[in-house]
Amino acid sequence: MHIAQIGTGRVGRPTAYTIMSSKLADTITVCDTKPGLAKAFAEELRHVTASLNLDIEIIACERDEDVAGADIILISAGKPRTPGVRMSRRDLAVQNGQIVKHITESTAPNNPDTKYVVITNPVEAMAMVCKRYSEAEFVISTGTNLESLRFRSRLAQSLEVPVSAVKGWVGGEHGKDAMILWSTVKVNDIPLKDYLKENEKTLKKAEISSYMKEVSKTIVDDIGGTEYGPAASFRDITRAIIKNTNEIIPIAAPQEFEGIPEPVFVSIPRKLGETIGETIYDALPAAEKTGIREAAEAIYQNFRTTIQK
Repeated sequence: MHIAQIGTGRVGRPTAYTIMSSKLADTITVCDTKPGLAKAFAEELRHVTASLNLDIEIIACERDEDVAGADIILISAGKPRTPGVRMSRRDLAVQNGQIVKHITESTAPNNPDTKYVVITNPVEAMAMVCKRYSEAEFVISTGTNLESLRFRSRLAQSLEVPVSAVKGWVGGEHGKDAMILWSTVKVNDIPLKDYLKENEKTLKKAEISSYMKEVSKTIVDDIGGTEYGPAASFRDITRAIIKNTNEIIPIAAPQEFEGIPEPVFVSIPRKLGETIGETIYDALPAAEKTGIREAAEAIYQNFRTTIQK
């Protein structure tokens, strides 16, 4: 299994490291246009392979065109949000769209059967850019899987239960239009509403939703960027593809909506393995479907703005 990580910045490095230490690849290519960065990072990865006794080939390059024969390409290259500045991930769309366009056009010829996993923000619109210019069959974005991890960790804290007891997903958009799909939430395999009643507990849903949406800004301001949470989330997605688990993960993949002229990459919990499986969209209540559709409309407009520049 050959995995390529394009972009070895604050997110790309921990992602590649986490994937490698999880023993998901036989070959890892790390690519970054900043002179010397990918080469230096590759050296560090080799040191880790010696510690963990991992016989993994590590390849470094500075040109996207030099990535070849990858089974999975993760794209995290792009401009990040600026610490201390109030900005949306959507504000990055035009500049990052040009970067993702170049990467996909450059990598597609030498990686004809690759699966693209787009991490660059705003992830849903960037996945649509990747799909358009790579013409690859398998393109997804990492969607709201990270928000789902943040949500479950906060919910477990609020209910004072182990995080392993909490299930449930976030859908919509990675960012402003992320929404907790409360209908999917269970605690100890009991629907949340029934669990709260049985245990005589209450829950401040708005507070948890606010945390889920805003905690990344706190991390960006105080540390400079998010690292380990994203790396774990992206590892989970990559593992589902490689192991063909067909587990339900809220990633963004093409979804058709009446009134929107082309399929939109919007985050909906769906089965994920070697292929992109079916969603749980039809099982959601009307209000949650409406929220996902509203997110899809915003994502589509952001995408259109990106490709028109």
